[in-house]
Amino acid sequence: MPGDRKIGVALDFSKSSKLALQWAIDNLADKGDFLYIIHVKSDSADESRDVLWTTHGSPLIPLTEFREPEIMKKYGVQTDIEVLDTLDTASRQKEIKVVTKLYWGDAREKLCEAIEDLKLDSLVMGSRGLSTIKRIFLGSVTNYVMSNAACPVTIVKDPISHKH
Repeated sequence: MPGDRKIGVALDFSKSSKLALQWAIDNLADKGDFLYIIHVKSDSADESRDVLWTTHGSPLIPLTEFREPEIMKKYGVQTDIEVLDTLDTASRQKEIKVVTKLYWGDAREKLCEAIEDLKLDSLVMGSRGLSTIKRIFLGSVTNYVMSNAACPVTIVKDPISHKH
């Protein structure tokens, strides 16, 4: 039901993940919904943080803090003005609540854990557009999450990189 849904967006700040963010805002987010920005880092320079947050990720970070470069620097995340503008605009215009959650580890596993931890109603993520060979050798985060997620997953493809 609109107004109380928990929508997750996997964001690694790539072009495809930014497209997924915009798609989620345009097509899913409605007044009163929660938009969870989920960012997974493969490692951290701060081992004490790794031990503390390795299982459940960071505390929830409200948009007001996500805007602050010095706060995000503590988490090892670069500020992305384009993403901040998108989130600020969506928060005001759509009247949604935006919260960020960071995880450390394997993106495939951590995204599935985030779905359960945050009790998401749906997850939206971008597709990097790997070739079949690269997907076989590198593995596909999207394929793994689609197969193992405990909620519906929407994959947003970049129309330019997926042309034949």
